Amino acid sequence: MYKKFIFALLVLSTSIAMQAQENLGFGQRKEIVSPEIHADNSVTFRLLAPNADSISVTGDFLPPKGWAPGSEKMTKDGDGVWSFTTQPLPSELYTYAFTVNGLQMNDPNNVYYRRDVASTLNVLLVGGGQADVYKVNNVPHGTVSKRWYESPGNEKSRRITIYTPPGYENSKTSYPVLYLLHGMGGDEEAWATLGRATQIIDNLIAEGKAKPMIIVMPNGNVAQEAAPGESSEGFYKPNFRLPNTMDGKYEETFIDIINFVDKNYRTIKNKSGRAIAGLSMGGYHSFHISRYYPNMFDYVGLFSAAIMPNENATSKVYENIDATLLKQKQNGYKLYWIAIGKEDFLYKANVEYRDKLDKMNFNHIYRESEGGHTWRNWRIYLAEFLPLLFK
Repeated sequence: MYKKFIFALLVLSTSIAMQAQENLGFGQRKEIVSPEIHADNSVTFRLLAPNADSISVTGDFLPPKGWAPGSEKMTKDGDGVWSFTTQPLPSELYTYAFTVNGLQMNDPNNVYYRRDVASTLNVLLVGGGQADVYKVNNVPHGTVSKRWYESPGNEKSRRITIYTPPGYENSKTSYPVLYLLHGMGGDEEAWATLGRATQIIDNLIAEGKAKPMIIVMPNGNVAQEAAPGESSEGFYKPNFRLPNTMDGKYEETFIDIINFVDKNYRTIKNKSGRAIAGLSMGGYHSFHISRYYPNMFDYVGLFSAAIMPNENATSKVYENIDATLLKQKQNGYKLYWIAIGKEDFLYKANVEYRDKLDKMNFNHIYRESEGGHTWRNWRIYLAEFLPLLFK
């Protein structure tokens, strides 16, 4: 009886072990490396799909086709492995996906991916240049927390991402704060994942290029408690456009975020210790919040910003725009930084806004880059903006 029990136990243990390790294959699968980054910074993508009729790779490392990223057809070898090798690529963080017989899918050999609104895309990082500031390098690291705060203005608890610099927990120092805002379709996770904000600030602090600071990354969609899947609403499909988007509600209630941060963190509680910046919709929010609270921020950054509200927006936030800008100017500020790509669909709106500022003698710094409305530009802008803060 004892021997039978031991034998049954061994069979059960073996079965459990095989189930737990079923994804390893133990030589039953052909080992596929994808993506493979070569010494010259070219990249090879591979996919084992012997029964597929056509496969292409699409990604932001290829010239775009209008709003869509470019794509290239992959070729099939005798073992049923499809592949495509790029030209040497500039150092950057790239996203990509495969299209198999017309169906888009992620690379099953690459576990690294990011969600952008309702899509997930694989990522790869080509180092040796700009992207080195996006890497997790061997430097002191800050702490990233997911916190909940009460928002009386929105009558709900809301989730927020907060970065504190290396050494924060063991010091008594008060730190300046950057409020970093995402674009439409994003949430409190966007800057930390797609934007690599925490890696960028870690590396810049370690190099002595940026001051140690707290970075607050809120959710700019006041209809949400938190990012999709992180709230009481459960696992719903993310939506690009939500209620109360760019209608003034977020700007009106932003003071709830500032109050929470000042109460719960060691902050410099005046405008010399506060900055606000954002991309696209976040740039729109940064523009309107900074003039609606015209004595709150000494540093403002607009990255590919939307500017003027639409005709249906009736919030008091959008009243007397020129007068509040003038008040912001009179109160004084240290940096007003505007950046946009030459191919950005918001380029014209930014030209018109800069003309307005020039007529008001509202001093600002303008940064124009190649490219359009992309994370590639926004990561660069953040890496250039951070060293200018809190000098």
